[in-house]
Amino acid sequence: MRLIGLVLALGLTLVPLAGEAQQAGKVWRIGVLYPGADNSLFRANFDGFRQALGTAGYVERRNLAFDLRFGDGRALAPLAAELTTFRPDLVLAIARSGVMAMHAATSTIPVVALDLESDPVASGFVKTIPRPGGNLTGVFMDFPELAGKWLEILQTTIPALARVAVLWDPATGSAQLDAAHRAARILKLALYPIEARTTAEIGPAFREAMRNRPSGMIVLTSPIFNSGRREIVALAARYRLPTLVPFPGYEKDGGLVSYGPEVMTMYAQAGTLAVKILSGTPPTEIPVERPTRFTFAFNLKTAKALGLTIPQTLLLRADQVIE
Repeated sequence: MRLIGLVLALGLTLVPLAGEAQQAGKVWRIGVLYPGADNSLFRANFDGFRQALGTAGYVERRNLAFDLRFGDGRALAPLAAELTTFRPDLVLAIARSGVMAMHAATSTIPVVALDLESDPVASGFVKTIPRPGGNLTGVFMDFPELAGKWLEILQTTIPALARVAVLWDPATGSAQLDAAHRAARILKLALYPIEARTTAEIGPAFREAMRNRPSGMIVLTSPIFNSGRREIVALAARYRLPTLVPFPGYEKDGGLVSYGPEVMTMYAQAGTLAVKILSGTPPTEIPVERPTRFTFAFNLKTAKALGLTIPQTLLLRADQVIE
């Protein structure tokens, strides 16, 4: 009995070790296509993706390798094609332009999308939300009506608001901008869209916006604008232009107000989907997800510098108020 017990004990010990050794021999490879710039803001958000993988045992420089490609104004199609040549186990495609590029580049390599601008079904990325039906799944914020919410917040913050500049990246599509135009008509606001396709174009876009003498600005979602968030803060201060940005953290950098999804949490959601794929579940069986957490924050120092008094009704709804 002692011998049997010893054999069983050894067997129970040796089997997992063999499994671990087999896993240790595999290095998983993940491609990343990001239309914005490689900077500390992107890296902070990307940590959400990396940590979700790490929690499941996929650790960089041990059994996981990333191939990252950044656009920031460059054509994404060649970058997407380049990623496919590495034969990755999956690709994380970020923003509408990144997802479109990867969707066109491969129908076989699994793709996890992280897209704040697209309706995945209407865009043809997936067949249905619960069963994507192809090689792509992901996290999509198909809520264009948020643009109307941003205008309402800005109008409540600035009682005399009449003319609003809208900073947008045409590569993200027109869904949010169209929703902003519809909301502006209801709110009786004049809207002035200005384009920026790279971080280098943000400064000229602000200068163009000021020609229309706006009393406020909303910034639509784009990885270009997330990469250039600190520049947006500086320009908004220089032109004394009350600006709402959808990316959390803007207010910590000195911006007036932010309202939008927690981007790092979305990266973590995408990481969880990636774990499912690496574990053997095909993307066609993994339902598309939406953002789960939104944050609303004000910087009262910035409001004071702009001569604004934020209504108590808004402050009570805010998740964070910097005084």
